[in-house]
Amino acid sequence: MDLREYTRQYCIKDNRLAAISFLGTFAVYFAALALAIWFSDYWFILLPAGVMFAIAAVRLYVLQHDCGHHSLFETRQQNEIAGHILSPFTFAPFEVMKQNHNLHHAGIGNLDHRESGEVHTMTVKEWYAAKARTRLWYRLYRNPFILVPVGALFTYFVRYRWPKNTLRFGVAGVLMHNAVIVCGLIALYAIAGWTGLVIWLAFSLLGGMLGVFLVYLQHNFEDTYWDRRPDLDPQIAALQGSSALDFGWAFDLAVACITLHDMHHFNARIPSYRLRACHYGLPPEYAPRRIKFPEAVAALNLKLWDEDKMRLVPFPSL
Repeated sequence: MDLREYTRQYCIKDNRLAAISFLGTFAVYFAALALAIWFSDYWFILLPAGVMFAIAAVRLYVLQHDCGHHSLFETRQQNEIAGHILSPFTFAPFEVMKQNHNLHHAGIGNLDHRESGEVHTMTVKEWYAAKARTRLWYRLYRNPFILVPVGALFTYFVRYRWPKNTLRFGVAGVLMHNAVIVCGLIALYAIAGWTGLVIWLAFSLLGGMLGVFLVYLQHNFEDTYWDRRPDLDPQIAALQGSSALDFGWAFDLAVACITLHDMHHFNARIPSYRLRACHYGLPPEYAPRRIKFPEAVAALNLKLWDEDKMRLVPFPSL
């Protein structure tokens, strides 16, 4: 079977489905935030509403990511407009995020270009050659109790205010993006006071933590793929080096199928609303190994790429 030809049939964009996904996610986002604020004195309403808001925030980020690939709506202009609209709600300035993410796709699986990835990975050889302070920094960095919460706080609230390559891809857009966020927070304070701001911040951080966890799992699992040129195989890097998470249909829907990252990296033109059909429509001989939740949690213990064993491994024993 020609896998490239197979995926092309799922690349057809549909503005009706895109609008349902786009507007529906915004509806859940605003309704859940309003519910959490309005019933802030009732934890049994506040907590589920806040979690729903956090998941909707992650979904908005995934939709913006689709817009960056021009794969959500039918035309380039529609995707660009939608991406900029989503920007203040995802904390990610659209143009710089789009260009940086394209660099990530171009460098997937390439050990010589790990700067384009979201989560830094050292090799075993680099670990043994590193100084004590570098090892300590890396141990702290890859600790899930630091990587997930602190990583979310730093990435979405600090780093994205001035992302890498901002000078290269668009200073004006980043400044405008930050100004719109400030105006939005002022408006939220005027409507809901400190209660609204605290609830927004707390559950936005929760959404960021879920986002970091999913981003980690996209390329950090035991039998992922890294190599160096000229041996690097882009197709293997896309399919084997990107995960397929099996957390259930409902979770796929909630996060716009970013869980099926293998098909996305193989063909980034597939809209999120067609990824699941594409992934699960593969013949059995092409079906990838899917990672269930227990294995996904266990993958947080994998820290270094072993170039000899060609797999991700934990830290060496003391």
